[in-house]
Amino acid sequence: MSAMDIQPVTLQGQHVRLVPLRIDHAAGLLPHAREPEIWQYMPYGVIDSLERMHWLIDEMHRRRDKGSDLPFAITKTTPDGSEGEPIGMTRYMFIDRANRGTEIGGTWLGAAHRRSACNTETKLLMFQHAFEAWQCVRIQLRTDTRNTRSQRAIERIGAVREGVFRKNMIMPDGYVRSSIFYSIIDEEWPAVRARLQEMLTAH
Repeated sequence: MSAMDIQPVTLQGQHVRLVPLRIDHAAGLLPHAREPEIWQYMPYGVIDSLERMHWLIDEMHRRRDKGSDLPFAITKTTPDGSEGEPIGMTRYMFIDRANRGTEIGGTWLGAAHRRSACNTETKLLMFQHAFEAWQCVRIQLRTDTRNTRSQRAIERIGAVREGVFRKNMIMPDGYVRSSIFYSIIDEEWPAVRARLQEMLTAH
């Protein structure tokens, strides 16, 4: 695969299989999405019905078709390595081919799978594909300044905090959000990969 060849791809791990997001994932994702706290810091509003899940997947497909995003369903790996139950979503966003960079975001998992091997391996697979297949030089992450759990998780893997974009996003409930930006650059990737592999082994 050539650098920044942005094509739908399946990323296979021991615990999860990240597959191109499809509309037929909606029904399986919905039971995991029915927690308001998942959507508290997301710009989409609460996803609590099949209609809303269809809307979200359609929106991800629109962004994919524009070339800015590449969305995945996070599915559990079955004993034969095939696609199992969908348990969440993640995506590459703000894909910047000219400067070999992207952002990883829009990630959510049902409560049973947070702070789990599934969560850790999802991060590992996403970073690994971007740095090693796409040859990215920079990957950024962002989170709401109120979301301390997300901040701790990002800092735990070794991402560097770069600063705060003040009042950069108006949320569905009218709250004007500020966002903390983090990054990992290519020379930092070996240490981050080792950290993620160590965390995965510890699960």
